[in-house]
Amino acid sequence: MKLNKNIKIFVNYFLGPILFIWLAWSIYKQISAQEDIGTALQHIKNAFTGPEIAYLIAAILLMPVNLGLESYKWMLAVRRVQDISLGKAFKAVFSGVAFSISTPNSLGDYVGRVLYMDDGKRIKAISLTIVANISQLIVTILMGALALFFLKNTLTKSDLLSTIFVNTVLSSSVLALIILLLFYFRLPWLVRIIDNLPQFKKFSWITEAVEHVDATLLVRFLSLSIGRFVIFSLQYFLLFKLYGVEINVFECWMSISVMFLVMTAIPTIALFTDVGLKNELSIRLVGLFSSNHLGISFTSLSVWLINLVIPALIGSILILGIKNILKDRNKHE
Repeated sequence: MKLNKNIKIFVNYFLGPILFIWLAWSIYKQISAQEDIGTALQHIKNAFTGPEIAYLIAAILLMPVNLGLESYKWMLAVRRVQDISLGKAFKAVFSGVAFSISTPNSLGDYVGRVLYMDDGKRIKAISLTIVANISQLIVTILMGALALFFLKNTLTKSDLLSTIFVNTVLSSSVLALIILLLFYFRLPWLVRIIDNLPQFKKFSWITEAVEHVDATLLVRFLSLSIGRFVIFSLQYFLLFKLYGVEINVFECWMSISVMFLVMTAIPTIALFTDVGLKNELSIRLVGLFSSNHLGISFTSLSVWLINLVIPALIGSILILGIKNILKDRNKHE
């Protein structure tokens, strides 16, 4: 336990900040080398006082739509153990974002959500949340693999990556996608096998809820996950327009899809390395089509603020409320 605590302290307070500083320096060098940086900066200043501000407003309004889809998906998932309203699911998702901001690969998201579940049902809710999240992972890998297939010639010709490396990543992504899909649509079968193993029998009560998830629900999870991916991509495209990054819809989709694919394979901390790494990847990938590195960087930062920081602040307020409710409940008990 102490070792895990020391590792967490090392990652959160030493490794995370060091990686953030290194990424920030790398981004600064790339932006400062931009020839027309003065023009790009002036465009950004003008955008906030001109009609282009509509792009920013649209991107912000898409945030609750995005989280609304995630809330609905989570509500459908945990309904197997407890009926909750969409409004309560919305609060749970916001609280999950607040917890996830300082944990590797947003693992704290599970903790924030299950605060809204009744005692005795929280562990089961986590197992169902994992199933719902796998659907998002499948969509991310699918889109990333497709985008990498279309983008591989551009990547190799630009000397950003070697042909061997791109083909290896592409093959690995396809293999991972096939395995995930096989397990995803055979969850009841997989759970029964695990339950029959002697060392896992005592945990069968946890996976019991997953065993009754049907294919129809799994397809709905995938549909909602695709919707969320479309919204993410649209937010990037709108903000690219705001900051004067000349890129079409297809180029935007390819760049963002490959970026998300890479991010799934790298452990990150949202508060530090997540924003820096996404910024670095955006500049390198979108930079294949646009030299406006400043605009690309502003886009990544804006998406981070809209989709993570603002929801995390809202979630923090909601967590204070749920903590007070739990305290009052414990007092009466």
